[in-house]
Amino acid sequence: MARRHRPRRGSLAYSPRSRAARPVPRIRSWPEGPKQPSIEGFAGFKVGMTHAFMVDYRKRSTTAGQEISVPVTVVEVPPLRVAAARLYRRAPYGFRIVGEVWGRELSPALERRIPAHPGSTEEELAEFAATSAEEVRLVLFTQPQLVVGVPSKTPTLFEVRVSGEKFEDRRAFALQQLGTELPIDKLTKEGEFLDVLGVTKGFGFQGHIQRWGVKLQPRKNSKHRRMIGTLGPHNPSFVSYRIPQAGQQGYHRRTQFNMRVLKIVRDPATDPVTPAGGFPHYGDVRSACVVLHGSLPGPAKRLLRFRIPLRSRVAVVEKVDIRYLSTRSKQGA
Repeated sequence: MARRHRPRRGSLAYSPRSRAARPVPRIRSWPEGPKQPSIEGFAGFKVGMTHAFMVDYRKRSTTAGQEISVPVTVVEVPPLRVAAARLYRRAPYGFRIVGEVWGRELSPALERRIPAHPGSTEEELAEFAATSAEEVRLVLFTQPQLVVGVPSKTPTLFEVRVSGEKFEDRRAFALQQLGTELPIDKLTKEGEFLDVLGVTKGFGFQGHIQRWGVKLQPRKNSKHRRMIGTLGPHNPSFVSYRIPQAGQQGYHRRTQFNMRVLKIVRDPATDPVTPAGGFPHYGDVRSACVVLHGSLPGPAKRLLRFRIPLRSRVAVVEKVDIRYLSTRSKQGA
């Protein structure tokens, strides 16, 4: 009799399925951006999903040039504030900070996250301007007080790399941005791609069946139905990581590459995005937002981080022709 074959239950692509260390992911890899100094990252709050009718811009698609309905995700992106600038130099164990300056008269809301900082002196700014390094980064923080749907008013601090061909230009650009606000237009425009990093919705501790999708045991099984049949052979006498077992499901760090920016809404008052009754579990969109093609990780209100594409191989579309963006109620009414 021939041996039975079947695909394995559950993908091992993201194993181990461990719980994320923090709700806001760190970006470990930065691509080489444009030659002119600019920021390579941003952040926004996930609002929810809707659908839109647009002309299919994919040239090899069977519906190329035709009007199609696509799922879209709305992310609210209020401007970010620049708190500090840092210089990094490569060391035997990674990058090390060799210079740091802070802006003056930062937002009082930042004191919810870190102690109040008086700002760098003129001597510290002059020393920063004379320090040589390999990488320049900006320390940004969010402004959740501008967002209605997020209850927390504590800002989130994170770093963003500054791209550019010459180090002197990048350093000068970082000094110019101290204490200023950066809108989403500083990172991307309509038709371009972004990498989106986030933490998925968490489901806690789940069993074998829910976590891996293995088959139920027969009805006449002597012990339990919602379990696996075996943990493996007696020899070798250890349990392989390939065996589907119970554990953490959800709340995993994930990166979605090449998400197309379909639309940037700078003023929702004149260009409404909020559906009737508001987005479920979020409410109204009152500051700038971006509309991305497809779904994104995490529940509503979760902070997502953006990055310029790390592996983009698709041509950029100059203008996405959106015919209709649905603002009908998402609450079943």
